[in-house]
Amino acid sequence: MKLAKRMGNVAPYLFASMNAMKARLREQGVDIVDMSIGDPDIPTPRHIIDRLCQAARHPENHRYPPYEGTMGFKSAVAAYYGRRFDVDLDPKTEVMTLIGSKEGLSHLIWAMVGEGQYALLPDPAYPVYDTQVGLAGGSVHKMPLLEKNDYLPVLDDIPSDIARKASVMFLNYPNNPTGGVATLDFFKKAADFCMQYDIVLCHDAAYVDIGFDGFVPPSALQASRHQVVETYSLSKPFNMTGWRIAAIVGSAEVIGKGIGIIKTNTDSGQFNAVQEAGEAALGTEPEKVIAANVAAYRERRDLMVEALRKAGLGVRSPKGTFYLWVRVPEGETSASYSAKLLEKTAILVTPGSAYGKYGEGHVRVSLSVPTDRVMEAASRLAAGT
Repeated sequence: MKLAKRMGNVAPYLFASMNAMKARLREQGVDIVDMSIGDPDIPTPRHIIDRLCQAARHPENHRYPPYEGTMGFKSAVAAYYGRRFDVDLDPKTEVMTLIGSKEGLSHLIWAMVGEGQYALLPDPAYPVYDTQVGLAGGSVHKMPLLEKNDYLPVLDDIPSDIARKASVMFLNYPNNPTGGVATLDFFKKAADFCMQYDIVLCHDAAYVDIGFDGFVPPSALQASRHQVVETYSLSKPFNMTGWRIAAIVGSAEVIGKGIGIIKTNTDSGQFNAVQEAGEAALGTEPEKVIAANVAAYRERRDLMVEALRKAGLGVRSPKGTFYLWVRVPEGETSASYSAKLLEKTAILVTPGSAYGKYGEGHVRVSLSVPTDRVMEAASRLAAGT
């Protein structure tokens, strides 16, 4: 078999490897508390499922969907942005349906980055950004996310010669994996920086609906509309990770001349019935669904933060996401501590090094497991066994 040369630069996907490890341990009878993957355990709300079932029975939905998405779903996204962020979007030109935000982020990179061009990426970060830039033949400049800077990149540290070669900057707040949050003022600074160097700003807003303690996460589009796009996913706020439904919103130019050309030449769009389910999610009291989820994650956060601190581990109580970013004990690496935790307590977490150089020294703990399992993990940490 002769693989493309680019495949030599691609490591196996982190979470696929972790799934294989979990399967092996479970075959051995180990009772694992899996806190490694951000996959909501709470079921998708019934009214969304009902809408899918109804829509799936309509023969007109059995044919190819519109490449850019149905007007029904795109209009629902635009209406939600209007209510939630006071951002006015034209569903025809400023909203495009995605088959999950991972697909959209990847296609945007292929549209924006090539040989001789840079992507400005946070570190630590969702691994897909870095992998896709490499596949597209582009170069990467990492923006460190450090606790002393509240997990925000220091834009003034980006060399001007790199900035001039950059075509896109990726941000993600509330942040995976650190749980850090960004204010509207920060987004304005980032948008101004990108405007100065003619860079597209892409905000991965997968966790924008998960905020705690009175913090309401903003949209980057509230700061600027000039060459700014945002991926909005229904996966986390509506417990729909397996449904693969999201949207990219913002600059009509970036959507139409950039990602739209790559996307329409690569896939044939999302099943209409799933888009109708997305309409139901965004249009039928979404605030109630989101509030219930946030309340569950807040309870789990407080339980686990207390347990980790009692175990002598350093951890902030995050204002967003359902992740805890935990400092490992002195003398341990991210990988060694993750392995030790699994061996001693059968708690599975993700080594911070998997998210980049600046993730070393931490592990990510996901709260997307049932509350009773969070309590079990807390008990195991207390017992040390």
